Amino acid sequence: MLLAPVTIALTWKAKSLEKKLFGRSDEMRLMNKQAPEFKLMTLTGDQISSSDYRGKKKLVVSFWASWCGPCRMELPELQAFYEKYHSKNDSFEILAISTGEDPHEAERYVKEAKLTFPVLWDQDGKAGEAYGVDGIPTLFVIDESGKVIHAQAGYGFGLEFKLAQFLGIQPEFKGTGNSHADTSD
Repeated sequence: MLLAPVTIALTWKAKSLEKKLFGRSDEMRLMNKQAPEFKLMTLTGDQISSSDYRGKKKLVVSFWASWCGPCRMELPELQAFYEKYHSKNDSFEILAISTGEDPHEAERYVKEAKLTFPVLWDQDGKAGEAYGVDGIPTLFVIDESGKVIHAQAGYGFGLEFKLAQFLGIQPEFKGTGNSHADTSD
């Protein structure tokens, strides 16, 4: 029973790597195309549609599950990014879509990780299927017109800077150690 989540995660990752190696990445097929529409319930019972943001905000859409180790690395980074930039720049929203798990497990992780952006539940897996998600985490950045401008399968370092670039946000640097820039001593 304990091996099932590990086996699923490894199988998804292997399929994802195979597709990348042989150029058959499903998430990349959406690049520069209209993102599929979805209408899902949040874990708190509200309904959110991707079309609610069309013409208003860019979207960061992350497919994840609480049992996924790389997801547990990516989601806290997304939360830190959200806390750092969202209140100053309301031109984007992060939507985390829990897939392939019991909603109570997702809810438990959301509370543990103190996630404050909307968390949705893809009950039947149709949103993940529409986006070509074969492995998690998988992240998409969608512009205001609904076009996919970035897709990434798997966890990658430098998430803050990638998101800042695709969202048009100037990254904030603190404690860079550049003595020429800091003369307040």
